[in-house]
Amino acid sequence: MASASADGAPYLVPLSFDRDGGALLMATPTDSPTGGNLAATGAVRLGLGYTRDVTVIDGEVEVLEIDALPQERADRFAARTGFDPREEDMPYRWFRVYPLRIQAWREVNEMPDRELMRDGRWLV
Repeated sequence: MASASADGAPYLVPLSFDRDGGALLMATPTDSPTGGNLAATGAVRLGLGYTRDVTVIDGEVEVLEIDALPQERADRFAARTGFDPREEDMPYRWFRVYPLRIQAWREVNEMPDRELMRDGRWLV
């Protein structure tokens, strides 16, 4: 997950995620650089996959307090990721990412057609 502060300082961190309908759900400490950046700017870039099979997602972020999700949804996140932020000593928040732009490619020949979503609308 790549985020940036309000003044443009970048920050990159690996995070677990789970699909939440058409969005991706993640959690990180409230006071971490990532948590602060996401809450301040509402913007994120995600890189998923391996070097030769990459998906890049630009999205807008919804910030949720840790007790805002229904227990069933938070339990599903914990089961699927092997991590339960509700059990941590430091305060965490949920961050739901809604994709606005999705790009995917594997090889140079795929670059012209790599954009799959723009402005939240599927192109394919």
